[in-house]
Amino acid sequence: MNKTARTRFAPSPTGYMHIGNLRTALYAYLFAKAEKGTFILRIEDTDRARYVADAVDFINRTLEMAHIIPDEGPDAGGDYGPYIQSQRMDLYRKYAEELVEKGCAYRCFCNPKEKEGAEGHGGYDRACRNLSPEDIQKHLENGDPYVIRQKMPLDGETTYFDVLHGNITIANEELEDQVLLKSDGMPTYNFANVIDDHLMAVTHIIRGAEFITSTPKHVLLYQSFGWELPTFIHLAPVMGKNEDGSTSKLSKRHGATSFDDLVKMGYLPEAITNYVALLGWNPKSTNQEIFSMEELIAHFSLEGLSKSPAVFDYDKLGWINGEYFKAMEDDVFAKLARPFAGELPGYLEEKWAYIAALLKTRLTRLDEIPGQIAFLADMPEFDAALYNNKRNKVTPEKSREILPPVIELLEQVPEEEWNNDSLYARLNAHIEETGLKKGLAMWPIRIAIAGQSVTPGGATELLYILGKEISLERMKKSLANLENL
Repeated sequence: MNKTARTRFAPSPTGYMHIGNLRTALYAYLFAKAEKGTFILRIEDTDRARYVADAVDFINRTLEMAHIIPDEGPDAGGDYGPYIQSQRMDLYRKYAEELVEKGCAYRCFCNPKEKEGAEGHGGYDRACRNLSPEDIQKHLENGDPYVIRQKMPLDGETTYFDVLHGNITIANEELEDQVLLKSDGMPTYNFANVIDDHLMAVTHIIRGAEFITSTPKHVLLYQSFGWELPTFIHLAPVMGKNEDGSTSKLSKRHGATSFDDLVKMGYLPEAITNYVALLGWNPKSTNQEIFSMEELIAHFSLEGLSKSPAVFDYDKLGWINGEYFKAMEDDVFAKLARPFAGELPGYLEEKWAYIAALLKTRLTRLDEIPGQIAFLADMPEFDAALYNNKRNKVTPEKSREILPPVIELLEQVPEEEWNNDSLYARLNAHIEETGLKKGLAMWPIRIAIAGQSVTPGGATELLYILGKEISLERMKKSLANLENL
């Protein structure tokens, strides 16, 4: 009978959550939920030299924003706690001493600095591996500090099975007698990790491929205790695209790489999570790309994971984010987007909901908003070249003819009728009356009030946003510039 799946995410509180860490947490969560199992958060804080004070809060906030909610953990509680390694110190001492008693580990009294550069694997020559009981007792009576090291097999091989990579074998002679317990009583990552995974009944260990070569050490620890091995899944790395087209492990030189940085740029947490799920996983049963968390859980399986590295594509993330924007209610989007717009003149503040509705289908992230709307507050410098449009057969000369009667028409529009529908109807009637093509007429109007070729909204929408006074002022100034060419 298969055991109920129990997975864990076990970050070290040493900084912000990188996309690779987020993906590990997400896959562990999705698998546990898909299997109707349990997802555990464990904080591995034994590396005190790299400990960052607020990192645990940051991890919790990130998981909450990403909707990756632990079933067990420091805040959620559970039957296998404590879920913070620094609160489990007595356990590690107990199990390290047990390995010493079994002959699977030994006390090492060597001064690490004296052993630097010594011959032997990993810089340690195993000088204390075969100390006599009498020598060990003398050291202990003298109060000499010691570490506890794992006694690795000196020959043969260690093999384990990985879901993505199959059987992985490493020669035991390549394994150093790693430290399990430091002289200050703190466990090393490799030791505490194994103890906690076993005691928390973790069935599936999902983590990065960088741990592939460490896993034989873990396997030997499981075997030393006589414990059943969990299932190992080592995820291929997330890569970034370099300027020359090559790829390398995703880092800050490729752009924002932490969940927090991406959120600050205006990517929605749900869109980030959706995209990260597709970085190395392919749903076998659908071509769908936009997923709710419930849909991800329904489709997720280990069979969909790829052993090839995934390349982080900001354009694809932007597309997914844009799809999330389009699906939002206008009022929800307007409220979400408003902080990114910064300080606005009163006439724009009054029409923010209208502006936001125009922006909603044009953005890939929210920090694009200031660049999209800057022209509404400050008219760009005059550029006659913008009045050239081959498709609509517009030129600066033609624009000089089109604008005067339009300005005259707009001056007659009452303030209370200055809205998009009314303006569109009046301009449309004028265009039909003059026999102009709509594109030919609307292009110079839009350029005259916007001063740029790409705008969120057409001519009448911009006229409404800017209001009658500002619109006419801009059009007259643009016409004057055209006449002075």
